[in-house]
Order: sequence, then structure tokens, then C-alpha cells
Amino acid sequence: MCRSIKTLREPYTPEVTDADIQAAALQYVRKISGFRAPAAHNAAAFDAAVAAVATATATLLGQLEVRGQRAAGARS
Repeated sequence: MCRSIKTLREPYTPEVTDADIQAAALQYVRKISGFRAPAAHNAAAFDAAVAAVATATATLLGQLEVRGQRAAGARS
């Protein structure tokens, strides 16, 4: 879907930072909305979507099991 979003789980990324999660969320919302930067009247909705996607991503990575073990680089 969005080529600039990288895989954030083992073995592709041994350590996932909050910045990695935030960047992926931003790229996802940009792709879905079609805006690189929203107009002022859409900024709050855009920012809320980025925060929601980042939270969902952190939750997902925190719950994934890789080869029978919890992902070591995951955030919760």
C-alpha cells in the first residue's frame, strides 16, 4: 500500500522506537487522506487520526508473538 512504511516487527526490525511507530502512523494517514499536510480546518482530525493509528500500532506490536515469543522490540 504505502511503500515508505516499513515492517515494524521482528525479524525485520529488531528494535522499534516510538519515532518509528509515529512515522508509520503519519505515512498511513497521509496515504489514506490524500494530504501530505492538511489544511488548518482539517488539522485536528488529521492529528487525531495519526495518534489513533500510532496507539493501535503500538498495541498490535505489543501483542504479536514471533516464533512463539512476544516480539522483543515491541512497545505497549
